Amino acid sequence: MDRRLTLTFAIACGLAAGNLYYAQPLLGVIGHELGTGAEKTSLLVTLTQLGYALGLVLVVPLGDLFENRMLIRRVLWMTTVALLGASWAPNFEIFALASFTIGFTSVVAQVLVPFAAHLAPAGERGRVVGQVMSGLLIGVLLARAASGLVAEEWGWRNVFRLSAGLLVLLNFWLGAILPRHQPGNQLTYKQLLGSLGRIFLAYEPLRRRAIYQVTMFGSFSAFWTGLTFWLSAPPWSYGQGAIGRFALVGAVGALSAPWFGRQGDAGRGQGLTGLCLLGAPLGFALTLVGTLPAVLAGTLLLDACVQGTLVLGQQVIYQLEPEQRSRINTLYIATFFLGGAVASALSGLAFAGGGWPGVVGLGCALPLGGFLYWLSEKKAP
Repeated sequence: MDRRLTLTFAIACGLAAGNLYYAQPLLGVIGHELGTGAEKTSLLVTLTQLGYALGLVLVVPLGDLFENRMLIRRVLWMTTVALLGASWAPNFEIFALASFTIGFTSVVAQVLVPFAAHLAPAGERGRVVGQVMSGLLIGVLLARAASGLVAEEWGWRNVFRLSAGLLVLLNFWLGAILPRHQPGNQLTYKQLLGSLGRIFLAYEPLRRRAIYQVTMFGSFSAFWTGLTFWLSAPPWSYGQGAIGRFALVGAVGALSAPWFGRQGDAGRGQGLTGLCLLGAPLGFALTLVGTLPAVLAGTLLLDACVQGTLVLGQQVIYQLEPEQRSRINTLYIATFFLGGAVASALSGLAFAGGGWPGVVGLGCALPLGGFLYWLSEKKAP
């Protein structure tokens, strides 16, 4: 797992996961062109995340069954086709179907992460996962900035066409650089899926870390879904480009992911998790000050905390059972993405009913609930 391969994993995860978020800063203009209001348009984010959650259950476990390089490349071709479908969608229904498919196939990032963990030495696993996740998280956040800028210059449909072109180039590069990895499992696909419930019940750290991240990712999803509507309305009245550039602040927070990974390797993950669960609602609450510096500071704090609990959680769960790593990752990510999908839908309703303060109330309540649950965890000596 040399530096070039680690960088390749990070870039591949960023490009794959970024597809989930290109539409978020464009919801206003997409809804206007396709003739839908804020509540219905916000469902695009929910559909993408639901597709992702389903893909986690049906596709990612295949990483414990099939040769990983082949699986990754084939799923990336499917994502490319879905992106092109979104770029030519004539109505909301077709775009919604394409969004669901983009989410379903973008789970290739979650095949890459446990693949990287497999290649990394045990004592450096947290650091390597942190670096790969940093690429993933930066890709997620830069996706919003890039989509806003591209849409402002060339129209929102070209955002999806550009992403499709990048995935074609990435796919050929992965074919040249990725090593082969054939898992040792002898299970059938049906047995693989049937084992998911047993694995979830078998590992208390997996269940606990998944619940923590449900609350954190739900807050994260509510923030970025509601923020698009808030910044596009008075008194901000930001355009697509400005809303997209706003996401660059969150990309700075993503740089903390390797640091969190090293802290997890050093045994400090439990206490840091509690601090992150408190830091996220604080970041959300800062935005109520209403000034641009306060909103930027709150965004940075929220994103860093969400990414911290994600990396710390993966550092814990990847120690459980190497031969089940893809399925363990599936259960972890799928659980909190379902929470994020629900929070995205609730965010649109909260904004319609209470404006930005309503979204803030939702976004603060979730991680505070996670912190109360964290208090019940048996503390390490």
